Amino acid sequence: MNRAQGAPGPAPDLRGLRDDGPLCRILGRLAPGAAPPLPTAAAAALVVLVLLAADRGQPAGITLFAPVAALLLSGTASRHPHGGRYDRFVPPVLRATEYTYLTVVGLATGVPGPLVFVLLMTVACHHRDDAVRPPVGVTRSRRARASALGWDGRMLVVAAGSALHVLTPVYGILAGYLAVLLVAEAVRTWSATPVADVIAARTPSGEGGPGHPRGGYGQEGDPAPVAGTNGEA
Repeated sequence: MNRAQGAPGPAPDLRGLRDDGPLCRILGRLAPGAAPPLPTAAAAALVVLVLLAADRGQPAGITLFAPVAALLLSGTASRHPHGGRYDRFVPPVLRATEYTYLTVVGLATGVPGPLVFVLLMTVACHHRDDAVRPPVGVTRSRRARASALGWDGRMLVVAAGSALHVLTPVYGILAGYLAVLLVAEAVRTWSATPVADVIAARTPSGEGGPGHPRGGYGQEGDPAPVAGTNGEA
């Protein structure tokens, strides 16, 4: 049975779904495969939540340390093969950690709610892009992934903006920057895809397209009508 008939495709590489930034990948090279992914990601999430709760998201030293703590804990597992039974939970844990940090810090420091929402949506669109591309055999380029800074880089940028008391401009600039990257990568991918491949992907095998009329009543090659019980065709 082929994939068109419903067979599952190959499992995605969970390391690509982590959305690690350059700093995280550098830490992973120090001890590749040594740190278990799920415990380190869970520990990073717990530390971030505790530090946020301690200062209620205010731009204090302990809150600003949260991204660094998460990076040091989870970054060491970035090069792990992620082949464990429960390692599939690592990307959702990292997503929840980043989204929580961006939301709590932004709202606690007076960033307008709509702007916080826009930043979260642009980040979520990048994560969705990473999730939907591998099943169709396409991935974001390494340059595009590095340019998006990764979950760790974005948290560090927000922490720096909070320390400098310019968080609202940082949220706006970061959201716009990520949106431009998303559009540019989409244009690059589609412009590099041959038109014939797009048509083939949209046309079911044996249906539609030149030389393959879609089956239906009244077309050449239709099966003959079944005779009724009264002898009429």
